[in-house]
Amino acid sequence: MAYVVSAKWRAKPGKEERLAEVCREMTDPSRAEPGNRFYQAHRSPEDPQLFYLYEQYVDEAGYQAHMDSEHFTRLVKGEAIPELLEAREREFFETF
Repeated sequence: MAYVVSAKWRAKPGKEERLAEVCREMTDPSRAEPGNRFYQAHRSPEDPQLFYLYEQYVDEAGYQAHMDSEHFTRLVKGEAIPELLEAREREFFETF
């Protein structure tokens, strides 16, 4: 079983390219986390402001460790949420 996070991010107008950079910067360190099983950011080809993140963790604690990581704190909490995002939605699932 895996803990799954499905997130949609909408960039503020004019902030799309920096948000894409943040997504790229987050990928390798997120994939290297011990609790991570899968991490992939996507960008809509029809709406460049729309991003989708699909993530799998060994359990909810693995996801919490991700949110407490240095790269998440610096790039998402420190930059993306306050400066780059117009909207942020998250849903959580478990595989079976």
